[in-house]
Amino acid sequence: MVTEPGEPEVLRVEEVPEVEPGPGEVLVEVVAAGVNRADLMQRQGHYPPPPGASETIGLEVSGHVAALGEGVDGTDGLEVGQPCVALLAGGGYAERVVVPAGQVLPPPPGYDLVDAAGVLEVAATVWSTLAHAHLSSGETFLVHGGAGGIGSFAIQYARALGATVVATAGSEDKLQHCRDLGADHAFSYREDWAAQTKDAVGGVDVVLDNMGAKYLETHVDLLAPDGRLVVIGFQGGRRATLDLGALLPKRLSVAAISLRGRPLDQKADICRHVAEEVWPLLGDGTIRPTPLTTYALDDVVEAHRRLESGDNVGKIVLRVSSSHPPTP
Repeated sequence: MVTEPGEPEVLRVEEVPEVEPGPGEVLVEVVAAGVNRADLMQRQGHYPPPPGASETIGLEVSGHVAALGEGVDGTDGLEVGQPCVALLAGGGYAERVVVPAGQVLPPPPGYDLVDAAGVLEVAATVWSTLAHAHLSSGETFLVHGGAGGIGSFAIQYARALGATVVATAGSEDKLQHCRDLGADHAFSYREDWAAQTKDAVGGVDVVLDNMGAKYLETHVDLLAPDGRLVVIGFQGGRRATLDLGALLPKRLSVAAISLRGRPLDQKADICRHVAEEVWPLLGDGTIRPTPLTTYALDDVVEAHRRLESGDNVGKIVLRVSSSHPPTP
């Protein structure tokens, strides 16, 4: 829980009232919860949950179905006791959480529940972003933070779509990690990565932008004719000046999309596409698991410090309970 915005030390593990599933909802007994950069922003007071969502931090969990709300039955493919992963608007750092039924999926094939806890939010974010951008085979794709959770997944998914991938990262170890995942080019953001990108590929067709203001002009300059810039985060600030005259000659598109605040039907549709189109890529090894760093829920402060440090490679997950299904 967070009672006031601040540094990781404001996080507290506390007892709260039990939750029960309402109509169309599923109660999940949590095994593990993914830690995402959005969680840091919420803790800092910059990313409040959507109206009606839990104030407890956490956007994805793995666990077991513990109970079904009214209107949810076996026809939804959900049964009490089955392992699952779930996409949330909030509430994940907890022993139990209620989730709309359309946002509860089987884990990816071959993944245990701890590994699976850090997959759905990044998979849904990357799939929905690149679907919006219509990234296709033969195009060039740029992502920053290629060694992080989103970046690691985006590199592999874009390669699976047949794109040429450019990634940035902050150290040689992280750059090599990007290359190992399939990035065709990996450049340090501590150097002139934009010039290196131009030299390597010329223009870029799609940019997945988690930086926002800091790189806005640079991204517009890098885009190829008919290029698409899709903003999903603001690590580099929220406000910048955009020269609309730079968009017209190249017919560029600039969009900003999010996952957390989407209507339930859209989230359910995204989850369905992830299960149908992305899970098979994890099952056959086309998209490989990235390194996983785990902490106990009681060590959530350290988990946030680790992610905030920028030193982590791959995904961070909080272990909440055992991986055994709940007793009926």
